[in-house]
Amino acid sequence: MKIAFQMDPISGVDIDADSSFRLAEEAQARGHSLFYYAPDKLAYDEGRVTARGHWMQVQRVAGMPAVLEPEVTIDLTEFDVIWLRQDPPFDMHYITSTHLLDRLADSVLVVNNPFWVRNFPEKLLVLDFPDLTPPTMVARDLQTIREFKARHGDIILKPLYGNGGAGVFRLDANDRNLSSLYELFTGFSREPLIVQKYLPAVTDGDKRVILVEGEPVGAINRVPAKGEVRSNMHVGGRPEKIALSDRDHEICARIGPLLRDRGQIFVGIDVIGQYLTEINVTSPTGIQELERFDGVNIAEKIWQAIEARLG
Repeated sequence: MKIAFQMDPISGVDIDADSSFRLAEEAQARGHSLFYYAPDKLAYDEGRVTARGHWMQVQRVAGMPAVLEPEVTIDLTEFDVIWLRQDPPFDMHYITSTHLLDRLADSVLVVNNPFWVRNFPEKLLVLDFPDLTPPTMVARDLQTIREFKARHGDIILKPLYGNGGAGVFRLDANDRNLSSLYELFTGFSREPLIVQKYLPAVTDGDKRVILVEGEPVGAINRVPAKGEVRSNMHVGGRPEKIALSDRDHEICARIGPLLRDRGQIFVGIDVIGQYLTEINVTSPTGIQELERFDGVNIAEKIWQAIEARLG
């Protein structure tokens, strides 16, 4: 098959951690041809959806993860599969790319389905499952947020459309910085904020559970660095081997059918203690760490699911 990856610069990926690289590596091993383009090279051109990019060969070489051929412009209907893999922030540039990729729905399998990626932002889809999540608020009004903090005392405040742990703050019962942080966030963004009750269980780790076609295939535990509230590996979180709990299976059984029916083939959810906190569909990570811990080829499972959808 011909496979295209819409992703951030491939020259900068970590070959030992990046999930997009691992997906490309597995596709290449299965005999598929690979094409790479950056999101800003996507275009609508007189009825065609095109991209300027490079045919490539990936290689497990630090600092040179891919050998790129000269840049060419290609009609994206020539591909069998297109991977939507650029990282958030989930801004209007990201949303526009999903609209353009939507136009390929009759001829190309886009993974994950861009219509539902656009309508399933990581921190909003969880609102459909309030009994699985900690107390949560989405708001821009400062007084409304203050009232939430008064009810729960110890809270997490973060951007609604951020990623990688950027801009995540813990405000405990004695903190006096809510107004200043509110001014900071609203000074550069018109978006609401998301506020959740702080979960002390995060000190034991924030579990990333990987689902393929709505079924859990394993998990890793991300433990925050000492003195840090964030467990994301981008900011120093330490991955550890961990098994799926009964609660994890319960959560996946609830959300899995919805994800599968909406074309969300590769998903990573975040679970702290007994609570679901995020459902990551834009560019989930964690498969390389999971493969090292469990010895299971998750990339192979993802490609088997894709190939099954293509018949």
